[in-house]
Amino acid sequence: MTPEQAIAEAKAGKLRPIYVVTGDDAHLVQSVTSSIRQGVETGPASGFNDDRFVASETAAGTVVNAAQTAPMMARQRLVLVSGVERWDTKGKETKRKETKRKETRRAGPLDELADYALDPMPSSVLVIVATKINGSRKLMRAAKKGGWLVSCQSPSQRELPGWIRNRCTTLGHTISGQVAAALAELVGPELGPVADALERLSLYVGPGEPITEQALTEVVTRVRQETVWALVDALGARDVGGTLRALDDAYDPRDGGLPLLGAIAWRVRQLLKFQAAITQGESREVAAKAAGVPPFRADAVARTIATLSPRKLEGWLLLLAEADLALKGSRRDGSEVLATMVIAMCR
Repeated sequence: MTPEQAIAEAKAGKLRPIYVVTGDDAHLVQSVTSSIRQGVETGPASGFNDDRFVASETAAGTVVNAAQTAPMMARQRLVLVSGVERWDTKGKETKRKETKRKETRRAGPLDELADYALDPMPSSVLVIVATKINGSRKLMRAAKKGGWLVSCQSPSQRELPGWIRNRCTTLGHTISGQVAAALAELVGPELGPVADALERLSLYVGPGEPITEQALTEVVTRVRQETVWALVDALGARDVGGTLRALDDAYDPRDGGLPLLGAIAWRVRQLLKFQAAITQGESREVAAKAAGVPPFRADAVARTIATLSPRKLEGWLLLLAEADLALKGSRRDGSEVLATMVIAMCR
């Protein structure tokens, strides 16, 4: 089951008695669990019908007992247990020997939940949340077979623009494929920051208005596109001084350089797309459209890629990836990381 399907069930009031919600995307997990919580009819005494547990702090039996308890003055009871991946490691079956008998296994926490799932309480909605559970577990096999396994994995970089366009439609806006791809490059791959950016863009452009590249510039990157193009032009010309001046003009210490890095990466990918189209014999106009390059920039981009081989551009992507890791994982100043990167790109 997809997160969208689980959310739709919750909104339609057709909740199942049990869900297993797994995945590493916190935004999707939060969206699913919040929708289920809102969909459960806990009545006026909701405080008595909403039980939440953390696997590391409770026993599986306690969760099962709560799920088997009838709701108080309400139609349904919600029972949610999070961090259940801990039971997949710490809750391994233990063995005990009995006199003149072979070793027997004692059911672990996940098996207790699986046993409950065989005959769940109709008036309870049990939500089991984990980043990952071994697929061979009895609980997971039952969840897959029964259709109550909700997978909340982040979409791939290739799938993310499509997710963005669908989300924009839900918010009442249109967005071009090129702008969606740019937003994915700037903010992705995690959905939380992307969803937050879309909410801010929605408020910025107003109801029903399209989300444009200019809106992206104003709300997300806070970097003038002319500056980014100037930086890319200087890179193509191997102009270290011009590149560093453009970098200094565009860098914003408040965000540590990540939006600027995303903007540069997006432009480099546009160069690759433009170059691929030209290699296939397309005109500059067609290549510009395929790459999402403004028509008035086509000649300048053509001059830039004339000095760059595909291998060189691919090398740039590697340097961009290294800079991304450095910005997110080291204590170096962002401006130093980006300066090192652009100097290497010029060389």
